[in-house]
Amino acid sequence: MAKVTYRVRPETAVLTTGFDPQLSVGSARPPVYRSSTYVFSSPEAAERAFAIVLGKTEDDQEGHDLIYARLNHPNAQIAEDHLVPLERGATAAAVFNSGMAAIFTVMMGFLERGGSLLHTQPLYGGTQHLIHNIIEPLGFKAVPIPAGNTTAMSDAIARLDDLRLVLIETPANPTLVMTEIRHAAETLHRHQSRALLAVDNTLLGPTFQHPLALGADLAIYSATKFLGGFSDLLAGAVLAKDPALIQHLRGLRALLGNILQADESWILDSRLSTVALRMNRQSKNAQRIAEQLVHHPRVKRIIYPSLFDEPEQVRIRDAQTDYPGSLISLELHGDKTNAFNFLRRLTIGRNAVSLGGVETLVTHPMTTTHSEFSEEEFARTGISESLVRISVGTEHWRDLLADFSRALDAA
Repeated sequence: MAKVTYRVRPETAVLTTGFDPQLSVGSARPPVYRSSTYVFSSPEAAERAFAIVLGKTEDDQEGHDLIYARLNHPNAQIAEDHLVPLERGATAAAVFNSGMAAIFTVMMGFLERGGSLLHTQPLYGGTQHLIHNIIEPLGFKAVPIPAGNTTAMSDAIARLDDLRLVLIETPANPTLVMTEIRHAAETLHRHQSRALLAVDNTLLGPTFQHPLALGADLAIYSATKFLGGFSDLLAGAVLAKDPALIQHLRGLRALLGNILQADESWILDSRLSTVALRMNRQSKNAQRIAEQLVHHPRVKRIIYPSLFDEPEQVRIRDAQTDYPGSLISLELHGDKTNAFNFLRRLTIGRNAVSLGGVETLVTHPMTTTHSEFSEEEFARTGISESLVRISVGTEHWRDLLADFSRALDAA
């Protein structure tokens, strides 16, 4: 791979760095390298490549021979090189075959046996299920705190002597409650904790929120969402300002075998140059729609960052986000029946899980993405049976507004 430099802006870097056409018979864009194993240039090069992979020697960043596609391959390297300039403050990235694979590898890589994981709540339902069904049974202690509660964050960090990892999802899925990243980072530093701060940045990053610049150690993505953008691949990514953290994750990734494969890496890489374009269009659409639907008589409450009225949430929003994003949560008057009637009457918005695609997706979190939550967790996090989550796409916003208004009227 070509050596990466960042003397240009991210939008330019994602198209001009990290790939050398001279190494691919002049191809203007990266080809797909479908190969499971790679021929070494010399026995010495093979020895050096294995020494780097096994952590026996440091990578001098001048490049080394590839070994085997479970460890690394050209398309993964190209996608990783192109992700880095998009994430402000990042120096290295690792790609995985799903967002859950990325989160699991981070937990396995940086938790120690008997150590504590501090996490905000709510989390994406899959992450919550992972904690309850794998992380805790393995002997790790998971400590939830309410999203957005800075006092609870400070108190938990101060009392947990065995704290090893803090996981923040901000905005929280699906309540969109924001947690202050800089406060968590400064609190960890003040207590001289050994814990790392990881932020699930899927809902606003990398365009509208920059965790590494705010003091986080790791930014985690379900790249299936906005980074991929077309609901046609599964992928995950982790970025860091310390390249040693990514090197550690790559070593564990090689053991787990959850690297993103060549075809998917190629598809993901081809989408990265349009992430900002898509996210800006989606955010503008969502803001226009939310500010209209807030007046609809069938809407009990609308949750959208530009409409926050709680002072602490407004402060956090203004301090760490550039734009409000494309996720809207609606709480309707009535119960689950009203929410289901709304969903079945949509003609443009599609009743499906996931988010971040160019098409508008609408779901009922309590019975789908967060259905693994207990009744206590539903009550604690404010996920009600009349709550509906909307991921606004790139369609014309007036068409979407008309669709939502008709469905609300009928519901």
